Amino acid sequence: MPVTDISADADTLTMNIVADFDAPLDRVWKVFTDPRQLERFWGPPGWPATFTRFDFAPGGLAQYYMTSPQGEVSRGRWEFLSIDEPRSFEVLDGFADADGDLTGDIDPMRMVFAFEETPTGTRLNGKTYFTSADSLEQAVQMGMVEGTRLAMGQLDAVLQDLRAYAAVKGTQIEVLDDQHVRITRLIDGPRELVWRAHHEPELMKRWLLGPDGWRMTVCEIDPAPGGAYRYAWEPEDGIEGQAFGFDGVTLVAEAPRRAVTTEHMTGTDYPTTINDLQLYEEDGATLLTLLVEYPDAATRDAVLATGMVDGMETSYARLERELIAS
Repeated sequence: MPVTDISADADTLTMNIVADFDAPLDRVWKVFTDPRQLERFWGPPGWPATFTRFDFAPGGLAQYYMTSPQGEVSRGRWEFLSIDEPRSFEVLDGFADADGDLTGDIDPMRMVFAFEETPTGTRLNGKTYFTSADSLEQAVQMGMVEGTRLAMGQLDAVLQDLRAYAAVKGTQIEVLDDQHVRITRLIDGPRELVWRAHHEPELMKRWLLGPDGWRMTVCEIDPAPGGAYRYAWEPEDGIEGQAFGFDGVTLVAEAPRRAVTTEHMTGTDYPTTINDLQLYEEDGATLLTLLVEYPDAATRDAVLATGMVDGMETSYARLERELIAS
């Protein structure tokens, strides 16, 4: 976690953040000023950003929106006030409407991003200036402090080369809080194929099988928002186990980048989860990130205790073997 300090100061009407990165200054500067890299972390888990405009020059504008797992959209914009490459840049940040015009009850905030070299890499000193105590309190109540901490916590993966970051790690899981876990896996293949492997029944039946000895008997999917899906598996002859399945609906679909679905074990009263799948490609490899939202910590722990991650790793390895290497 790169954030070493983040706090709101009511006396100076500021929010301050200090974050240290094990990466050179020019690399850190790049991820904050390249919209394709910036959108990988600008927004907490579950609210990824998409930048639709990025005029990186004094007086230029950047426009972006963040989409929740339920499909809610929050829009924002930056006006670049000053740029001192690669040491600092300053923006006026505010909520925006669909046309990119400023809106909302909170006044635009002046944000300064300052970077300095350290013996181990680079330090970010960020400061956000608010126009009133009410605006600062509103931002804190909206979760800006914790949201910023979680967003910056995603930077480790962004700063490193994907293959170096995920080398020989297989399927990894991080428990983020009582309700959320993040699962990551580097797939050695293009994003378009990984997306198709998650949405085309004839491909899904070749790899989405869990442990060896199981077959997928039902694979019905409507990938459009509001569309339903249903999957079912059963063991091959001689393999112990009972048939089971999952069903749900698609909440968000942004091919080939993101798909959010609900997931419920068919025929049970088990709680429903929300699965947020995101795909990012770099140098022919795809980083798969799955953010799972559980109703509570007890459900989270019960699901993780089933060996879910081991089964996912077996399936992802099969995906690379059966679809990408073939």
